[in-house]
Amino acid sequence: MDAKELFNQTSLECSRLITQRYSTSFTLGIRTLDKKFHLPIYAIYGFVRFADEIVDTFHDQDKEGLLERFKKDTFEAIQSGFSINPVLQSFQLIVNQYQIDPELIHAFLHSMEMDLDFKKYNDSRYTEYIYGSAEVVGLMCLKVFCGDNAPLYDKLADPARKLGAAFQKVNFLRDIKSDFEERGRVYFPGVDYRFFDLTIKKQIEEDIQRDFDDAQIGIEQLPEGAKLGVRVAYLYYQKLFDKIKSLSAEVIRQQRIRIPNSQKLSLLVGTFFETKLGIS
Repeated sequence: MDAKELFNQTSLECSRLITQRYSTSFTLGIRTLDKKFHLPIYAIYGFVRFADEIVDTFHDQDKEGLLERFKKDTFEAIQSGFSINPVLQSFQLIVNQYQIDPELIHAFLHSMEMDLDFKKYNDSRYTEYIYGSAEVVGLMCLKVFCGDNAPLYDKLADPARKLGAAFQKVNFLRDIKSDFEERGRVYFPGVDYRFFDLTIKKQIEEDIQRDFDDAQIGIEQLPEGAKLGVRVAYLYYQKLFDKIKSLSAEVIRQQRIRIPNSQKLSLLVGTFFETKLGIS
């Protein structure tokens, strides 16, 4: 392995480490993908994770300046095919290898900018935010899964967007307490956190379930090497969603809902054998 290959491999391994440290559920899901997809999906996750950290975590820093620099460095890395930043180096490798549309990256970073100047969202702003923060991430991953099979990508693009939207909306419900108390955010249009009740919760859940239903059709049509991993992520989020649905609005307002790691592992093993045995 020459020095350039070593740097590229080390950069990709950095993105793997970021994923493992920040998300047990996504790490478990990625491990059930075909091995050829592991590093590309780690690279995408590492990129979106660090951008999200800029707007959500570094409160003592100039977030706007950091994000603007991150955005500039991202597109310079993609254009030049190089960055000394290992997260951007691994990301640009995958963007250029799989020809990921720059519009998806622009949309994602735009949603991160929206978080910096958060105002209560109306329907159009909410849709815009969901697209950029979640749906395009699903499309980036789909591009990796489909490779040069453009017709399959086009066919599965809408279900991939729906799956990303479902995941994000479940996160919004799960994190409604911390988003409001720590960041002053309630993403759902027209929802006042102080008056979040069962009626509002049910309306949100019905919208999320429609996204899950529309997404499920696409999962079964994914390439074999990708199907199991995406199905695990789908079932994990469905299980989390089911837990949220079983709880009162008051409980959701008081605590963040989690699935214990032991249950995540059990779900992974169960889904693996169901898929291998052809059990749906």
